[in-house]
Amino acid sequence: MSIPTTVLITGASTGIGATYAERFAQRGHDLVLVARDKGRLDALAAQLREKHNITIDVLLADLTQIRDLTTVEARLRDDASIGILVNNAGAAQSGSFIEQSTDSVAQLVTLNTTALVRLASAIAPRLAQAGDGAIINIGSVVGLAPEFGMTVYGATKAFVLFLSQGMSLELAPKGVYVQAVLPAATRTEIWERAGIDINTLSDVMEVGDLVDAALVGFDRREPVTIPPLHDAARWDALQGARQGLLSQIRQSDVAERYQAKA
Repeated sequence: MSIPTTVLITGASTGIGATYAERFAQRGHDLVLVARDKGRLDALAAQLREKHNITIDVLLADLTQIRDLTTVEARLRDDASIGILVNNAGAAQSGSFIEQSTDSVAQLVTLNTTALVRLASAIAPRLAQAGDGAIINIGSVVGLAPEFGMTVYGATKAFVLFLSQGMSLELAPKGVYVQAVLPAATRTEIWERAGIDINTLSDVMEVGDLVDAALVGFDRREPVTIPPLHDAARWDALQGARQGLLSQIRQSDVAERYQAKA
């Protein structure tokens, strides 16, 4: 993509999404900013237009609402100028699994997984046909760690990682780059909205550092970027262990340890 393409960013009004908007604007990309907070979107768009002389469209959308979601999908399908999707919109939730209401759990899953996969599905065929483009999916290291106790949130982020890896295997040969970004605790408003006091957390990463690191991975075309992971060999070892486990699965034979004793 030698000529900067338009970047569509969800959850763009604050935090990680707003920072991605700033960084891509610095790179000369036009933007489509998607979020629920029109005031913040308009303020960010005005600031970036003035500073970087780029074109910015604002799409007011609640991605848990099907009407809004389909509007964004249509833009991704029909606007050939959009070459990069940043699937950033997401939410977390406080409390244990049994403390969370069924409705709140369903809404969390809708935003973190259903909206994300629908938007990726809307743009991917067009990018594949063009043989170019990128999809960035924001996951979380929590998706690797049920021990962290954020059961539903972690499950949605495990979905994001698996989806991204599967999409990468399918789309990379067609010229489409897919990146999963796995932050750890990052200083954004997601914590306050989830009812969690960020000041009770230790070792919180600043959002600018997170996005800058993610963009290093983006420029390197890493399939999975984990900014807080200091020893990359750990990820390689995990992937190697997973492949080794798969090699031991014999589809037609029950493992000896599960066979009834005579």
